[in-house]
Amino acid sequence: MKIALINENSQAAKNGIIYEALTKVVGSMGHEVMNYGMYSAEDETQLTYVQVGLLTAILLNAKAVDFVVTGCGTGMGAMLAANSFPGVVCGHAQDPVDAFTFSQINAGNALALPFAKGFGWGSELNLQYIFEKLFSQEMGQGYPKERAQIMAKNRSILNDVKKITHKDMMTILKEIDQDFLKRTISGERFQEYFFANCQVEEIAAYLKAVLA
Repeated sequence: MKIALINENSQAAKNGIIYEALTKVVGSMGHEVMNYGMYSAEDETQLTYVQVGLLTAILLNAKAVDFVVTGCGTGMGAMLAANSFPGVVCGHAQDPVDAFTFSQINAGNALALPFAKGFGWGSELNLQYIFEKLFSQEMGQGYPKERAQIMAKNRSILNDVKKITHKDMMTILKEIDQDFLKRTISGERFQEYFFANCQVEEIAAYLKAVLA
C-alpha cells in the first residue's frame, strides 16, 4: 500500500513526529510512506486545510496513493475538506478505537487526525497505536463481524451517492481557481512523488500544464 502524509500549515512543525510514528508502524507491514509535507511552518508552499482536501483528492483520484493520513488542529477541517471531493472517504480519529472502527466498518481511503487538540504527553504513542489499528489488518472486515455484509452494502450505497452528488475530478481541476490549484501542488516533493506514481494520465498531463 502507498500511503501519503499531508500536513497543513498550523501543524506543520509536527510533521517529523507524525512521519516517524507512521513509518515506524507501517514499514514492517510492507507499506510505503510518501511525505508530501508541509515539513515545517517555514515551508515556501503553505497549505491550508482546504488545500489539504484538494491534494488528498488529487492523489487518490489519480491513484498515486492508496491511502492518505492527514489532519489539522482538530482534524475536523481536514476531514470536511477531503470529503467535499469525489473519490474520497475520509474519517476522523482521536484514538485507536476510532481508527480501528473506521478501518473495519467504513473502509475509507483517508483519515484526519487532531494534531493540536489533546496532542500532549504520550502523543507519539497514541499516533503509533492509531496507525497500528488502522493498518494492521485488511480494511472492511466488519465490526462486529456478523454485520460485515450490511456494512459493505452501506459503503457501496454511499459511494454510489457520492458519484451523483460530486463532479468528476477532471471537471473540478479545470473549474477550480488555477492559482489555488497551482499553490496546492507546488510542494517541495510533489512532482517527485506524484508523477512517478500517478496512474491516470489525463490528470498527470493537466497538472504538468498547470505547473509549467
